[in-house]
Amino acid sequence: MQRYFLKSNELVLTDEDFHHATKVMRLAVGDKVELVKQSEEVVVAKATQITDSFVDFEYQLTVESQVELPIAVTIASALSKKDKADWIVQKGTEMGASGFIFFNSDFSIAKWDQKKQAKKIERLQKIAKGAAEQSHRTVIPTVAYVNKIDELFQQSYDIQIVAYEESAKQGEISQLKKSFDLIESNQNLIAVFGSEGGISEAEINKLSSAGYQKVGLGPRILRAETAPLYLLASLSFFSELS
Repeated sequence: MQRYFLKSNELVLTDEDFHHATKVMRLAVGDKVELVKQSEEVVVAKATQITDSFVDFEYQLTVESQVELPIAVTIASALSKKDKADWIVQKGTEMGASGFIFFNSDFSIAKWDQKKQAKKIERLQKIAKGAAEQSHRTVIPTVAYVNKIDELFQQSYDIQIVAYEESAKQGEISQLKKSFDLIESNQNLIAVFGSEGGISEAEINKLSSAGYQKVGLGPRILRAETAPLYLLASLSFFSELS
């Protein structure tokens, strides 16, 4: 069943979703959809009237389900080449991330100038929305950009970790589990990931000074776009499946 996110607790589609529902999905009177209210309540509603500008919905039932991770996870990823940010946001949303922050790192080859930033964030936010609908999330993750890694320290998190390939090379496998063991429901976690070239020693020192724990992600070296998904999958297993 198609799912749409609402801007309020009223059963009213946004203009963009109205177009998608009526022109792309060919919504007809009598069809049912799932609507996520601003309060994160999910309801099934039936289309009772469709005009050129709106759809009237009739409430049918409330959907009771827990689909969100018990901890809010922010993925902070250094800028990488090509469309890797798209991949990270789309797949990270499907796997439960609550937010994404992209930043310019010492080893980033890709750069977002001021003209690009707004368009990039708008595009990535749309990708997050589509992925949240597809994966039947009740929350659309936020997407943001900061110019340098220092700006990550302006907000505090309960758990702060950085994926460091040198830790993986040295066979460090315990710190990630230790960090997960500290997690309690409704806390928040930020995980920092480097670009294709990793994270510089200077950036690691800054992160360590700010209280970030260096963690290895298993014995293999992961790509920049794969590492966040490894972490999210591990956290899902730890908190939801074990």
